[in-house]
Amino acid sequence: MLKETIEIRWHGRGGQGAVTASKLLAQAALREGKYFQGLPDYGAERMGAPIRAYTRISTTPIKPYCQVTEPDVVVVLDPTLLGIIDVTEGLKSDGTLIVNSTLPPAQIRSLLSYRGKLYIVDATGISTEALGRNLPNTPMLGAVARVVGAVAKDSLAAEIRATLGATLQEAIVKGNLVAFKKAYETVQAG
Repeated sequence: MLKETIEIRWHGRGGQGAVTASKLLAQAALREGKYFQGLPDYGAERMGAPIRAYTRISTTPIKPYCQVTEPDVVVVLDPTLLGIIDVTEGLKSDGTLIVNSTLPPAQIRSLLSYRGKLYIVDATGISTEALGRNLPNTPMLGAVARVVGAVAKDSLAAEIRATLGATLQEAIVKGNLVAFKKAYETVQAG
């Protein structure tokens, strides 16, 4: 069950689809009749530069329109950001960290001095297998759907199909859906 408002901060690099993932999650919330925001936070960054994006999902109207500084959930699309950026900054004490990584959870905890809820998924491996390149956004959406439950898996899959299908070839859309479902099934608590 969704608490009144859930706030998610996404960390990635330019070109990995963090902003797209944030917006897809927000649009899936709309499909379910919820209130939402999907906000990017970047300037004139170049491909590969660290970026952030934010998603708010609520059962009531959302008043703030700003960065998420005390997230309920932090999603890290690029494991090379661990130790470079304080991804857990402001994360609520009962918050959840979801990381794209093949590192053992103990190593991530040690690197970040993090003791809270941690989930790991190999989004890079999944996207490379399903899409032929490292584009971890849809696998990370699968992990978010499974762990957070702010929107239903089917709503997110429908949004991925509709949004990506509007501009991409069917084979690419199918690859993204395969990656989404595989991450949903393989995300693990750490």
